[in-house]
Amino acid sequence: MMPIGPLMKEHRLIERMIHLMEKEIEKMKKFFKVNPLFIDITVDFIRMYADRTHHGKEEDILFRDLEKKELSPNHTKIMEELVKEHKWARNTVGMLVDAKNQYEKGNVKVLNDIIKYLSELTEFYPKHIEKEDKHFFISVMKYFTKEEQNKMLQEFWDFDKTLIHEKYEKVIENLQNK
Repeated sequence: MMPIGPLMKEHRLIERMIHLMEKEIEKMKKFFKVNPLFIDITVDFIRMYADRTHHGKEEDILFRDLEKKELSPNHTKIMEELVKEHKWARNTVGMLVDAKNQYEKGNVKVLNDIIKYLSELTEFYPKHIEKEDKHFFISVMKYFTKEEQNKMLQEFWDFDKTLIHEKYEKVIENLQNK
């Protein structure tokens, strides 16, 4: 298996979440009401799975290793775009959290902001995923030997093994700081 295999598999789960987000947006528009628990679950999924797990492997391993290679100008440009897109998604999720917190404090005027941020994320991820799957992942594998690919794949597995511990260490730290 190439190292991009797990990344592309992760895309399929992200796409499933995007579909659920789209359905939730429709409910919000229909009933003029936010389900804060759904927003919390969405934020946790995006931050922990889409960003920390998935983008973490991309940025901390794949992109790191690609930076050591002599990339084509096109691949360099796409990689820079992907990093900017990851930052954009993090920022948008932060604004979604802020809006949800305001909503929970009684500010119902932020409903449209919540819908806007969720909509932006549901529009962003399919395009981002397509760019990676069809225009980047497969073509950049040519820069790596089979041995380098196997080493990267192992590093992906090792990366994933630490995430559950990282997540719950942060949960405990947050609870202790309250």
